[in-house]
Amino acid sequence: MCNSAVRAQSINAGDHMASATRPFAVQPVAEFDTPWAIAFLPDGRMLVTEKPGRIFLVSQEGQKIEIGNMPEVAASGQNGLLDIAPSPDFATSSRIYFTYVAPDDGGSRLVLSSATLSVSGDGATLTDRTVIWRQTPGGGGGQPGGIIAFDPKGTHLFLTVGDRMRPASAQDPDQARGKVLRLNLDGSTPPDNPLAGKGGIQAQTWTTGHRNPYGLAFAPDGRLWLHEMGPRGGDELNLIEPGRNYGWPVVSNGDEYSGAKIPDHDTRPEFASPAVYWTPVIAPAGLAFYEGPMFPQWQGSALIGGLAVHALVRVAFGSDGRPDEADRWGMGARIRDVAVAPDGAVWIIEDDEPGHLLRLTPERPDG
Repeated sequence: MCNSAVRAQSINAGDHMASATRPFAVQPVAEFDTPWAIAFLPDGRMLVTEKPGRIFLVSQEGQKIEIGNMPEVAASGQNGLLDIAPSPDFATSSRIYFTYVAPDDGGSRLVLSSATLSVSGDGATLTDRTVIWRQTPGGGGGQPGGIIAFDPKGTHLFLTVGDRMRPASAQDPDQARGKVLRLNLDGSTPPDNPLAGKGGIQAQTWTTGHRNPYGLAFAPDGRLWLHEMGPRGGDELNLIEPGRNYGWPVVSNGDEYSGAKIPDHDTRPEFASPAVYWTPVIAPAGLAFYEGPMFPQWQGSALIGGLAVHALVRVAFGSDGRPDEADRWGMGARIRDVAVAPDGAVWIIEDDEPGHLLRLTPERPDG
C-alpha cells in the first residue's frame, strides 16, 4: 500500500454519530477497579491491569487470579498502572512487559518493566522483575502514554511516552516525553535507530512531537499506527514512520483549552499530519487491528475505544491504504481498551469503578 496516499489531506471524522444498532452481542464477563489494559496470552487467557496497581490473570469465563509481587505505583489522576503485553516469545519464556507511573523524588516517572509470569495452582506471581526503561528526566503531570507494541518479527519493542503535561518537552530531543521509542527487548538501544549515534534519549527515539498517545499497534500489512489525544479538538490517528516529527505542540488540529488557537498541521508541512483526526474529540484509548473469523467484514480494520464518546470506533482502510472512520457504536460507557481474542471475539473494558470486561460476538440473525 502506498504511504503517500496516507499523507494526503487529513480527514476529520469528528462529526460522526454513534449508532445505537450494534452488529454484535455484548456479554459482561467480569468487573474490575478502573481497568486499563487487556492482553491475551497464547492459551486464550487474559492479563488485565487496574490503574490503582493490580494485575489479574483472567479466564474467558471471568475467573480472576491476582498476580503477586507488583511494584509500587503512583496512582492518581491519569497516572497509575498502565499497559501490559506478553513477550513475543512468551510461549517459551513466560515473560511479560508492563508500564506504570512510579513515585519518584520531586514527581513521578513512567517506567517499563519486564518479569516472568509464574503460575502455580491457584496462584500467580511475578519473578525476576526488571526495570528495563525509566523516563529521564522524571517529573510531569498526567498524559503518560505508556503503550507497548512489538514489531511483527518480535525483535523490537516500541513504547509511547506522553508529554506529561509539559508540552514543550515533546520537541526537546533530550527529554523522554512526547516520543515513540524503539528498544531492544532488554531495553538497550538498537544500532539502526534513526539517531542511534547520538546516544541517550535521541538514540532511542523513533518519532517525536506527540501529546498523549494511548494507542499503538502494527497493522496486518506491517505498518505502525498510533493515535493520540489532542487538546480541545484534534485527536489524531498517525502513520508512524522513523525519524518523523508529528508537530505537537507547534501544530495541532485542535485549540488550547483556553480557546487560544494553535496553527493547523497544513500550515507547517515539515511536520507529519494525521491521516484521520477528530474534532470534536473521541478521546481515543486502546487500539487493536482485527484479524479473525468472527467478523470477516472487519478484517484489517482498526478498533479504537472512545472515552469521551462512550463508543467503540472502527476505522477501515481503502485499497490505497488510506484510513477513515467506518463505524461508531454507542456502548454507554467510557471504553478504555480493546483486544482481539485468538478465536476472533472482540473484548473491551470500561473505564469505571467498577469497569466491566465485555466480550463481543456476532449478533445472530434472529436477534
